[in-house]
Amino acid sequence: MVSSQVVASGPADLTEWGGAVSITFAGVLADRSAWQLENCSIAMAMDVIGTRSSMLILREALCGTVRFDDFARRTRTSEAIVAARLKQLTEIGLFVKQPYQEPGKRTRDEYLLTEMGKDLLPAVFALMQWGNKHLQAEEGGPLRLVEGSTGEPVTIGPRTESGRSLNPDDLAIVANGDWVDSPSS
Repeated sequence: MVSSQVVASGPADLTEWGGAVSITFAGVLADRSAWQLENCSIAMAMDVIGTRSSMLILREALCGTVRFDDFARRTRTSEAIVAARLKQLTEIGLFVKQPYQEPGKRTRDEYLLTEMGKDLLPAVFALMQWGNKHLQAEEGGPLRLVEGSTGEPVTIGPRTESGRSLNPDDLAIVANGDWVDSPSS
């Protein structure tokens, strides 16, 4: 296998990997100068959820918040911004609206996460764990993720589909099927 190494400073999650992160580009991707990434999934995801308010709304939704007023209050974000973000995130498919009505009041909508929205759980909590480690005091942030039944801390990191934990040196980035963009000029 022909490969090239990509080195970035610092660990990518909370596990102690030590040294530089080194991920192999394999197969047709080994020569990094021969291709460019036009349809980067990271760039596309950031276009969808790349604002602070969107991430805070997703955090709250993953913690059970479903009502507009609660999103605004818990994220400390203006109602106009929350309305715009919920509209955008619903149009994209991260939320579905479900009407509800309290006795004597008008019908309103609750915002429920779709499967697409729920699939963001690892990304949202990985950001929380990174912030706890690198941006908070030594004891970490105000919240931490634990297993509900045991209280054991949970860490988000790379795993195989079978659940085996991996280090960066174990990772390879390969072309998905026949995908390869045109060579860069």
